[in-house]
Amino acid sequence: MTMQFQFNTDSSVMGTQNVAERIEQQVRHRLARFANRLTRVEVHVSDVNGRKHGGDDKHCTIEARPRGARPIGVTEKAADVDTAARKAANTLVERLERMFGKAERHKHDPSPDKAI
Repeated sequence: MTMQFQFNTDSSVMGTQNVAERIEQQVRHRLARFANRLTRVEVHVSDVNGRKHGGDDKHCTIEARPRGARPIGVTEKAADVDTAARKAANTLVERLERMFGKAERHKHDPSPDKAI
């Protein structure tokens, strides 16, 4: 099965094809090793200040939906959308590594015998 990818922006962020393609490529690259374990990834990019400029006013939220598990969402902020997306993707990778790592460890560990 192929991982679905959805990209959304608010009206204050230029949602041009180039931005969408660039961020999708960046996020897919970071999540590539988890692609067979994820059913869907949604990226939401927004500019909280709109036309006003300010530091870290671009937000990127990424929600990943692992097969058979609850969705995981992360949000990061930066001065530009590419940096916000990169930071969010890195944070998501860390969370997925922890989640899948725990699942792998528990899958192989036999249940301890209970003494009554």
